[in-house]
Amino acid sequence: MKDIFCHIIDGEIPSNIIYEDDDVIAILDISQATKGHTLVIPKAHYDNFLSCPMEIMHKVYDVAQRIGQAEMSVLGAKGVNILTNVGEPAGQSVPHFHVHVIPRYLGGEGGFQITMASHDANSFDLPRLAMQIKEGLE
Repeated sequence: MKDIFCHIIDGEIPSNIIYEDDDVIAILDISQATKGHTLVIPKAHYDNFLSCPMEIMHKVYDVAQRIGQAEMSVLGAKGVNILTNVGEPAGQSVPHFHVHVIPRYLGGEGGFQITMASHDANSFDLPRLAMQIKEGLE
């Protein structure tokens, strides 16, 4: 079953395209968090960042970097958030890998703060936790 991004990529749903090549498309987000909020999406379907092949992921992030640079120079943004969500618990609402490029401005427009509940590090066995994650990398 095709998700909304697959429909956009196939030209079935209109969008405001900022960039397009054989592998990647970048469109303005229909829900602008700030002026210029852009989504960078691989044309091939991958459920999320973790399932995307490295070559395509690098192309997506190359385009995201270039768009962020353009937003700072052309739109006058003073900063940029570049982020992706993996899985519904992390805020992923479309099951197709995509990267948000969100320009940030001074003067109250587009202020942003990521808040995460912090835990007492003493409640975790950090050396053991580090070892478990390292083992997962092998």
